[in-house]
Amino acid sequence: MSARQPLPNWVTIVLMPVLNVLLAFVIGGLAVAIIGENPLDAMWALFYGAFGTGMGWGFTLHYATNFIFTGLAVAIAFKAGMFNIGGEGQAYVAGLGAIMVALWLDQTHWTLVLLGSTLAAMMMGSLWAIIPAWLQAKRGSHIVITTIMFNFIASAFMSYMLAQVITAPGANAETRTINEQGRLPLMSDWFDAFQYSPLNITFFFGIAALIFTYVLIWRTKLGYKIRTLGANKEAARYAGISAVSVIIIAMAISGALAGLMAVNEAVGVQKRLVVGYVHGFGFVGIAVAFMGRSHPVGIALAALLFGALYQGGQELAFELPAVPSDLVVVIQALVILFTGAMGDMFRPLLERIFARRVKPSPEAPTTADTEA
Repeated sequence: MSARQPLPNWVTIVLMPVLNVLLAFVIGGLAVAIIGENPLDAMWALFYGAFGTGMGWGFTLHYATNFIFTGLAVAIAFKAGMFNIGGEGQAYVAGLGAIMVALWLDQTHWTLVLLGSTLAAMMMGSLWAIIPAWLQAKRGSHIVITTIMFNFIASAFMSYMLAQVITAPGANAETRTINEQGRLPLMSDWFDAFQYSPLNITFFFGIAALIFTYVLIWRTKLGYKIRTLGANKEAARYAGISAVSVIIIAMAISGALAGLMAVNEAVGVQKRLVVGYVHGFGFVGIAVAFMGRSHPVGIALAALLFGALYQGGQELAFELPAVPSDLVVVIQALVILFTGAMGDMFRPLLERIFARRVKPSPEAPTTADTEA
């Protein structure tokens, strides 16, 4: 029996997820047809709402920015052999640091607000992630359980802070709004095409985070340690790699990346801190990371897809009222199902296709054959 042919990286990272997404849309289209609507009209409304106008692009890229941060947070931990489910809580708590620094500096220039809130958000998100990391590295606690529990702790803690401690006078569980002078610029301030959209300067932070993650994981000594620990703990131990330090550092970076979502959403868009501002983006980041195969290129594409589903779904509900808004949630669930639990469904077929393209080279004639 011949050995299985390894697939090219672009097939694993790009082609397989694309096929899974197309299958999810086909099944979603069948659901639209069952309720008596034209699937092509529904998919066109979804696509046009996400990419048909500058405002649509702005909303899509805004959502994608959040998913880049939370997706990368999951990917960094996963490369170290950990499943960080706590991006939601890490981003939530990071909002406290981001908004408090932003409100403190909002009488100055917006650049100071951006710098200060970014550092504070990364620090708070990192600290919230270090605690379960230490519990796993030192006490043997399971990272999945602790990060899930810390999501609930973060929710209760932030609800208390917003209701009892930092609520603005006369407001209902929210801080005061950042002054005009300290507000981050929107992309619409520079490009008219993005008018009426929340896309802001933190979009460039998302691009920088993608580049940073690639360089860190594949071009640095720390990244080699992270990948080695994630691939084989015993090999990492024999290589002299400290599992404790790598786990804590990886989770600290993971939490810092998740915390950047607070700058985009709380400081850049809402300009204040409100209860539940994370909107489940931390959990969507898990699907983004798995769909993107924990690679920055794949995560960027997956984040764009989910951003389009979020924005396009709103247009779909407006254009085709007969189509329930929950249908977009169904499509998202199908995307997660086919790219996560059934992510390798197309692998056997693709392996056979690419195996046929690799033709075995003819064997050179031996000396005996020549003499004969």
